[in-house]
Amino acid sequence: MLKRWTLRIVIGFFAITIFWVIALRFVNPPITYLMIKRGFEWKAAGKGFKIEKKWLDYDDMSNNLKRAAIAGEDAHFMTHNGFDTKAIMEAFEKNKSGKPLRGGSTISQQTAKNVFLWPQRSWVRKGLETYFTFLIELFWSKKRILEVYLNVIEMGQGVYGAEAAAQYYFDKSARSLTKKEAALIIAILPNPRKWDARRPSRYVNSRANSIVRYMNHYTIPE
Repeated sequence: MLKRWTLRIVIGFFAITIFWVIALRFVNPPITYLMIKRGFEWKAAGKGFKIEKKWLDYDDMSNNLKRAAIAGEDAHFMTHNGFDTKAIMEAFEKNKSGKPLRGGSTISQQTAKNVFLWPQRSWVRKGLETYFTFLIELFWSKKRILEVYLNVIEMGQGVYGAEAAAQYYFDKSARSLTKKEAALIIAILPNPRKWDARRPSRYVNSRANSIVRYMNHYTIPE
């Protein structure tokens, strides 16, 4: 009896998660766990419940933003299968040496985490992140992965996605971001609740300039 129920649970888990991933290939995620969590944190601080987001289709986004995302967050996005082993090993060595913590997550991994999971780190979450990363690489196109990433990622205090970020920081649509504006938005992603694309620190501005220099070296999904 126990084996039968265990088997049913395992089969049910795979059936539900695979259906979920396939569905979101065609349906835009309406909200994420992180958005809700941050909204309640904002409310608890006495600032009201804040979630600013507006979906913008991939083809409507500035190509500057797409290239900036790849240049700044995942240089091998177009060629890896969801996991950049070289970046992971570099991050491991840097963290082990005592230098400031650095992640090795790809755009695919960050998308899987943001859409399907929760932000707190644990081995369980990391295992599920690996699983969902494999699924979206299997069932979604690179274009869809980048589209979802740029629409759900946290880009400021209560600000999610490229369109809301462009409006918040530069009073314009993400359709018409310049190279530097796009690079500044991507440059703050390691800590979007602390850094501001409108008033970049020396580090953020330097990182944005580096992104601008390399943007045209990368192809984007068509």
